[in-house]
Amino acid sequence: MSIFGSIMGKIFGHKADAPAPSSAPAEAEAAPAAAPAPTADATPVDVGAVLSEMASMKGGGGNYQTSIVDLLKLLDLDSSLDARKQLADELDVHAGEPGTAEQNIALHQAVMAKLAENGGVVPDSLRGG
Repeated sequence: MSIFGSIMGKIFGHKADAPAPSSAPAEAEAAPAAAPAPTADATPVDVGAVLSEMASMKGGGGNYQTSIVDLLKLLDLDSSLDARKQLADELDVHAGEPGTAEQNIALHQAVMAKLAENGGVVPDSLRGG
């Protein structure tokens, strides 16, 4: 699954989390899967509320509102430079050198914009810039 697909899955699937069957083979998790796609009659996901709830469950969540690293950590996803480079490629973000504040800010803004494009309700406080 793409990194952005994983982000969508964590946020859009947060309310509908169900325990995974314990007999599922480990390979099923590694197989690429499509991110949940909103349907025309689906209730929009309040991205701000979901992230806020996740942060409160984890004791704060750092600065996930503006930091791509903290956002990825909040979602229990890889926040390494390599992962952020891959995310930048997926979202076609080429602001600044990889790992710089400029690129990290642009990545966070691109993630929030893409979540909004895919049915998420993203408050201005998360959109930055």
